Amino acid sequence: MEALNQDIDNDPLRPKIDFAVGGQAVIEGVMMRSPNHITIAVRKDDGSIKVKKRPYKTLTQRYKWLNLPILRGIINLFEMMIVGTEAINYSAAQFEGEEEPQEPTKKPSRLAKLGQYSMFALSFVFAIVLSIGLFKFLTLWITTYLETRFSYISDHYIFFNLIDGVIKMSIFLTYIFLLSLIPNFRRIFEYHGAEHKSIFNYEHKKPLNVENARNEIRFHPRCGTSFILIVFVLSILVYTFIPKQPDFWANLAVRLAALPLIAGIAYEYLKMSAKYANKTFVKALIAPGLWFQRLTTKEPDEKQLAVGLESLKEALVLEQYHR
Repeated sequence: MEALNQDIDNDPLRPKIDFAVGGQAVIEGVMMRSPNHITIAVRKDDGSIKVKKRPYKTLTQRYKWLNLPILRGIINLFEMMIVGTEAINYSAAQFEGEEEPQEPTKKPSRLAKLGQYSMFALSFVFAIVLSIGLFKFLTLWITTYLETRFSYISDHYIFFNLIDGVIKMSIFLTYIFLLSLIPNFRRIFEYHGAEHKSIFNYEHKKPLNVENARNEIRFHPRCGTSFILIVFVLSILVYTFIPKQPDFWANLAVRLAALPLIAGIAYEYLKMSAKYANKTFVKALIAPGLWFQRLTTKEPDEKQLAVGLESLKEALVLEQYHR
């Protein structure tokens, strides 16, 4: 495996690998997802890089009938939320100095497994509830209140949805900006930049090293934070075509029910924009998402780039052996 890793370092065209790689910043590290594997590289306190790797196939890979436009985007959203949460939990454990046993003497009991799954489920549900409360309930409540104060909003439903969307984006941008002021979160944004630069290094078919990665830009058209912005904008359009409900709770329920559809459309849009990113009209469409990444990514240092590249190299090595 080391020889193949060197092969990738020196000439990325030699291993006949050409596929999209996605990723995510985690605590002091980077997760990479290739077509058949997930790798997580984390920088430990002693300066070493710990890498966790495992095979992974999405539901749409295992069940081809699920790979339909819109539907695949909904499935991908939930899968990536689960995978991303697991990756963050792993990196947090590594950051706190916890070590995985190399050869466990016995399998964990059913009770221990139940406890682990329960904690993961609780953290996942908490994140979902917080997101719904902040970006659905609160924004709709504020907009509904403004509607009672200004008749123009009540008479023009598209304006109602426009205000709702602007409030969402304002809350989200403020939230991200405040996080960027906290040193620990800023480091995550720096690793986010390292992830993008590493992937660009691979996509531009240059030898994978810190020098080449450093020269890449940190704004990527397939970024998940761009996806969130697209969802906010699309929700304004989609909700305008859905009849307004007579009361607040019915309106909230309908909007929640439409959210998977909006996410599915956003996924297809992101997929299309990445494929035709060099076209002039597509560049104009994806520009707001790239601007937004000025908040969600920061310039990484050489050590952070090394972590992103290590995660990517491991993924490429695994894919080469897989093929």
